[in-house]
Amino acid sequence: MGPVHLTVSDLERSVTFYERVIGMMLRQQSDGSATLGCDTDLLVLGEHPGAPPADGYCGLFHFALLVPTRIDLARWLAHAARDRVPLTGLSDHYVSEAIYLDDPDGHGIEIYWDRPRAVWEGRVAERLTTLPLDSRDLLGALGDAPAERFEGLPGATLMGHVHLRVAAVGPSVRFYRDVLGFALMAQLGSSAAFLSAGGYHHHLGANIWQSRGADRAPPGTARLELATIVLPDPEAQDRLLGRVAAAGYEQETTPSGVRVRDPSGNPVELRIGSAGSR
Repeated sequence: MGPVHLTVSDLERSVTFYERVIGMMLRQQSDGSATLGCDTDLLVLGEHPGAPPADGYCGLFHFALLVPTRIDLARWLAHAARDRVPLTGLSDHYVSEAIYLDDPDGHGIEIYWDRPRAVWEGRVAERLTTLPLDSRDLLGALGDAPAERFEGLPGATLMGHVHLRVAAVGPSVRFYRDVLGFALMAQLGSSAAFLSAGGYHHHLGANIWQSRGADRAPPGTARLELATIVLPDPEAQDRLLGRVAAAGYEQETTPSGVRVRDPSGNPVELRIGSAGSR
């Protein structure tokens, strides 16, 4: 997965949040937009002054920042505790340990690390779960958590996955699996599904928990503007676009790739490049 593009209501407020609270670097800023990340671009923010949150619509459930090691996650949690960062969840998913919070516009964020693939590979459907995170054990990995310095996210942090709010899970699975070619790794009936490439536990999530039967968030709200799927070469992009066309989905060519919309109206750009590996 590549950069996620979001609308925000106050760009300076959001840049400050993502730098100081999340620990990203500001990589580029121009009038009305900003790009943040670590060694690579991870987030692109566009300002719409006063935009209200996009609650109840299809769009972003959360984007998930994958840190390289458990120590990195523990260091971030120590920072959140010390600086009293409001959190929305702390979860052990068996495949990973995860911390959840919202940005000032209500965009969901997950910060997580993966347990070794040998623990869950080939068994995602039976292993993926949600249990309370043992935060004491996680912080114990640091030794002296209160004294641990936080100097931002590690440079190797990646966009690990993107979890979407959709109108219905079935059509979303058919689009991301049958058209774009992701494998279905786990499904919670008609309420949520998790898909991936290369045997990963999931690159994409889709749920109806807040958006059953809803439309895409309208213009003027703080919404998901774009999720990016990075492809290895032009041949892979051509094959994928052939399937998109055969399935009857409209395509829009942009300077950076080709955009399509999933059945819930969520915009996805297919782009050639490198987004790291897992």
